[in-house]
Amino acid sequence: QVQLVESGGGLVQAGGSLRLSCAASGRTFSSYAMGWFRQAPGKEREFVAGISRSGFSRYYVDFVKGRFTISRDNAKNTVYLQMNSLKPEDTAVYYCASAPAATTQYVPGAYNYWGQGTQVTVSS
Repeated sequence: QVQLVESGGGLVQAGGSLRLSCAASGRTFSSYAMGWFRQAPGKEREFVAGISRSGFSRYYVDFVKGRFTISRDNAKNTVYLQMNSLKPEDTAVYYCASAPAATTQYVPGAYNYWGQGTQVTVSS
């Protein structure tokens, strides 16, 4: 079983930056592909970024390309999401998740463990 704990959310002005962290328990972190999702009020949870278990392959949804960067440190059992040039429409609860796969996964159904989420609010 994997437990995921996100941190780093908060309130930031438009154009600002935040770095989200997701710490994973267990010894098999490097066996999982990892992903970040977000859910805004009244909307469905959506994929934001994913990274393969090695960290060499990364994928971003179009609306965050060039602004967000996903990375992982397998020695620290942690995955990160660096978010720059934040916009009010980025406001959401951000979740990290793990998938029992080597390659980047894009759909929520591929992920079997989820964190509790961290709130990101971007003011205009």
